[in-house]
Amino acid sequence: MLKIYGSKMCPDCRECKRNFDINKIEYEFLDVTESLKHLRDFLILRDSNPVFDRLKAIHDIGLPGIVKEDGEVFTDWESYLKEKGLPIVYEEQGQACSIDHKGC
Repeated sequence: MLKIYGSKMCPDCRECKRNFDINKIEYEFLDVTESLKHLRDFLILRDSNPVFDRLKAIHDIGLPGIVKEDGEVFTDWESYLKEKGLPIVYEEQGQACSIDHKGC
């Protein structure tokens, strides 16, 4: 099962969660704004995994951060769905929580 580090306050995280629900993808959602343990675990992951280097360089938080069962980490949930041939449905267009307004 996938683990999604995210926040209910993050529009991109909500879109990810919603699309995974629509496509019946099993996951565990770990809200970093509701649990210091989840926040700590996410920060350890973000600070030690090169997947986040580009995002940190542009001052992006890196949410949602998704971990596959095999330990592979990714942040591009849209590409994940596209690779599986699954539809993407947007509800909150125009909202973002990063400085460049392109996501969390």
